[in-house]
Amino acid sequence: MSATAARDLARPPAPSLPVPRWSPVELLPALLVAALGTVLLLPGHGLWFDELFTAEVGRLPFREILAAIVEGRGTTSYLADVPPSYNAPYYLAVHAWVSLPGIGGDTSLRVLSLLATAGGLTLITRGVTRLTTRATGVLAGVLLAANPLLLEQAVEARSYGLAVLATGGALLGLVRRLQEAPRGLLLFGLAGAGMGLAHWYAVTVLAGFVVAGLLLRGRRALPLVLTGAAAVLPTAGLIAVNLLNGTGARNAEHLRDTEGRLADLAVEAWAGGRTPLLYLTVALAVLGALRASVLRVVGTCWVLVPLLLLLAAEWMRPVYLPRYLLAGLLGLGVLAAGGALAVPRGARGPVAALLVGCSLLAASPLAVREPRERADEVVALIAERHVAGEPVVAADQRSATGLDHYVRTAAPQLRPDVVLPPDDAPATADRVWLVRRLIDGDPVPTDDDAVLLGAGLRIAAETAFPADKTDLVLQLWER
Repeated sequence: MSATAARDLARPPAPSLPVPRWSPVELLPALLVAALGTVLLLPGHGLWFDELFTAEVGRLPFREILAAIVEGRGTTSYLADVPPSYNAPYYLAVHAWVSLPGIGGDTSLRVLSLLATAGGLTLITRGVTRLTTRATGVLAGVLLAANPLLLEQAVEARSYGLAVLATGGALLGLVRRLQEAPRGLLLFGLAGAGMGLAHWYAVTVLAGFVVAGLLLRGRRALPLVLTGAAAVLPTAGLIAVNLLNGTGARNAEHLRDTEGRLADLAVEAWAGGRTPLLYLTVALAVLGALRASVLRVVGTCWVLVPLLLLLAAEWMRPVYLPRYLLAGLLGLGVLAAGGALAVPRGARGPVAALLVGCSLLAASPLAVREPRERADEVVALIAERHVAGEPVVAADQRSATGLDHYVRTAAPQLRPDVVLPPDDAPATADRVWLVRRLIDGDPVPTDDDAVLLGAGLRIAAETAFPADKTDLVLQLWER
């Protein structure tokens, strides 16, 4: 980087340009994501395994959740090897949420994520508006609200909505610090801590914000650097707890090694696999990184620093999962918005409309997507056909999680006959209902098969419940 370019990056915003006052139009992204999220929630699909885990842990007493986190143990017999140590603060937040009057159903868990996402987009919109113009801020928020990756996570009972909220708070704190020092430092620190506690990968975005502060303010960014370092400490403590209690990398088997293609795959995930949106977003993000005033520094650091850190980490172990990169990819949408409004004035409206339209088109398949898992339908069918005294057996962990949850919430009359792992199917019954997981169309083998076959039972009927994440099958075994 040349000395002239470095001085240009470090130059503060012109003091003659006042900070835009807040306007109700800045709520447009939040209203859009709330409306689109409501459309996605209307089918009322049942929870899938990760969300069921949230529901299972969040309903427990606070002390029991905290003990399981610290000790690295599961909260039930069939989740013995899945402690709530990952995303531990999220489960405490869910516990507080479901403790509110009138809250506690499956949909309310997803609504928490949607509300947090809407709040995060409002903060991002405000932060970008203060850095640039209201038009750029609102366009950035709308692009994020219409993005398929963000929308998918905004309606799931997981921690990504809270990560978006914390990221928006950290951005606004950074912008206030840049424009009105010493204001904004407390918000930056608190929200920065919340980023890592909501999802560990979001710490890489916090690092990107600190780098942006250094580029823009040089030595005057020292308080920001120290605050960012302090904000990482709670996440470091959480990691230390996981290492000390033996949890370690127990939940990392689903991470992929991209063989150096992490950035390409990340952008593809952001675009929902749609080539037109991918190329348009990348082209406008590059333009934004070159021409979007102060936003180019913040946005470029927001995107590149997390990707570079994760690429470096990939030399040691696989780290890639699209949703894990969500907080960093928000910066890609922000840069694309800056690029869309950096084209010649007459083309800005059409380019912005094209970008938003492509995002909505890429997100449209979400409106007709299949359920992630259909444990609720499995329990409904059992409740319809079951006769008291007939064992209802879960053959594996995922089946047990769904069966246990929906028996508790929708069919408590089945509870006396439910058998959960590690217990096997009883050999004395004449009829047994067996719920199990399918992988590649075949039931996952368990000890229950040998027990039932040895007792002279055979499969009399079975009903498959294919889904987007977990395929289940309900088998009726009879003597």
